[in-house]
Amino acid sequence: MHPSRPAPTRLDLLGAMLRIRAYEEKIVAFHERGPFPHVCTSVGQEATAVGVVSALHPDDQILTNHRSAGHLLARGADPGRLLAEVMGRSTGYCKGRSGTLHISAKELGVILTSTIVGGELSLAPGVALSRSLLGGEGIVVCFFGDGAACEGIFHESLNLASVWNLPVLYVCENNQWQAFVHRKETMVGDHIAPWAASYGMDSLTVDGNDAEAVLEAATRAAAQVRATRRPFLLEAWTYRQRGHMEPHDQSYVDPAEIQTWLAKDPIARLEERLLASGELTREGLEALRADARAAMEAAADFATASPYPDPSELTAGVYA
Repeated sequence: MHPSRPAPTRLDLLGAMLRIRAYEEKIVAFHERGPFPHVCTSVGQEATAVGVVSALHPDDQILTNHRSAGHLLARGADPGRLLAEVMGRSTGYCKGRSGTLHISAKELGVILTSTIVGGELSLAPGVALSRSLLGGEGIVVCFFGDGAACEGIFHESLNLASVWNLPVLYVCENNQWQAFVHRKETMVGDHIAPWAASYGMDSLTVDGNDAEAVLEAATRAAAQVRATRRPFLLEAWTYRQRGHMEPHDQSYVDPAEIQTWLAKDPIARLEERLLASGELTREGLEALRADARAAMEAAADFATASPYPDPSELTAGVYA
């Protein structure tokens, strides 16, 4: 960890995951009540987001994909401003211009969120080259899914990062599903990590539903990237518990598969671990859950009460 940042405790990890889950449950609730903007949730992948982001330093930069809420919240994003952005309100991180699929938060080091599958992979080497030229210890972290790993840009990005010795920590959230297609239909073998060897790059696969394991693996991987200024591929083996996008639909998924993965829910696993160790009581757990829900209620109130952008700002920030 960064000298100025103490390592997160297990309670810290749980609290962060509960906030992410509560945020996305609030999104789901909005959808159930009526028309709401397009959103791709990351329910079930909270341990990967929290574990990786908790291993980063303040000067590290993040590029992420369409399932970005967990990464942003783990980085310290204000849920009210996030939700306002999704709802197209002027108080959002991009003043309501990006929606959920293109959020950028410069103050958090989040360069971009890309709705184009693999779009962040195409930009990661350029951002990392800039970091290298500017100096310093900061690294670039690029989140993507197994679907993006099956596109050509994945290979181009890793090849360039390796040839140019760029400080990129590639994080593949292998959540088993590529939109509406299972990964078994698009790739040979189960894992992405071994592919890195073709580019002279070290890699590791970690249980993406174990927040502590992810934090440990990400801390080691980020430290290696920081020290060697060479890229590294970290694959988190996880599962997307809801459909590709809201409103939720998983009619194309074997119910037995869903139940198998629900039994491995990352939040429930850490809760059980903390309860068994005595670090957390049932009452304390309920208090954490209530705090997370209350924070998202406040975020929803803020976003709903926020105004839409003024029409006079329509062309602001448009360069041509």
